[in-house]
Amino acid sequence: MLKDTIKIDPTLDPRALTAAFKNFGRLHIPGFLTEASARQLHDVLATDTQWVCSTMGGSTVVDVPVEMLEAMGAEAYREFVSHAHAEAAEGFHYMYDTIRLIGPESTRAQALEAYAPLLDFLRGDAFLDFVRKLTADARPALVDAQATRYLPGHYLTQHDDLNPKYGRLYAYVLNLTPRWRVDWGGLLNFIDADGHVAEAYAPAFNALNIFRVPQPHSVGFVAPFARGARLSITGWIHDTTLARPF
Repeated sequence: MLKDTIKIDPTLDPRALTAAFKNFGRLHIPGFLTEASARQLHDVLATDTQWVCSTMGGSTVVDVPVEMLEAMGAEAYREFVSHAHAEAAEGFHYMYDTIRLIGPESTRAQALEAYAPLLDFLRGDAFLDFVRKLTADARPALVDAQATRYLPGHYLTQHDDLNPKYGRLYAYVLNLTPRWRVDWGGLLNFIDADGHVAEAYAPAFNALNIFRVPQPHSVGFVAPFARGARLSITGWIHDTTLARPF
């Protein structure tokens, strides 16, 4: 359970980054939180047992508690993954572990209690003011969030996050993986109009990735030989021009 207030590194000046964000529409910001804040977030994610494996069956979200997957026999699990891969080959699809924290499908109450300092931070003035100054945009007003865990075999195929129903302005990823090799996959890939990877961000510890919506991107397949879990807090930053999304 998180105990301490989550804080942005006080040496960061978001206005110093505004020109770069305006030019590229995305930014990788190392050292976003204080070291103590980042470490305690990592420690809670690394020891949490409330994860569910989120994937798709057709156009339907399918959430399977991780303990249920672990209880499957090897053959049943191979069939589960094979079905997911068949769908992923033909269109948008994903498979990763999640704990939903702020949003229309938030996880049970004990998860929200365990992450209360994080939720206060994301819904508070410090984070939203940083985003407004960084983007030179006064509209950011609401933030949703989920914890994500990518293990070997997990992925998120190409999409652009556009959803007019929810007024999404920006997407963010707060990376909390202490050690990761590019060879292990799991990179945040930005895809250009020709279908090439224009830029890719490795999940460097305590780096904030933020980017304008819509923007084609994916999270690359995590290699079978990856060691450890790719941990992060992810979500969208919304305006209030449409119905409140949560």
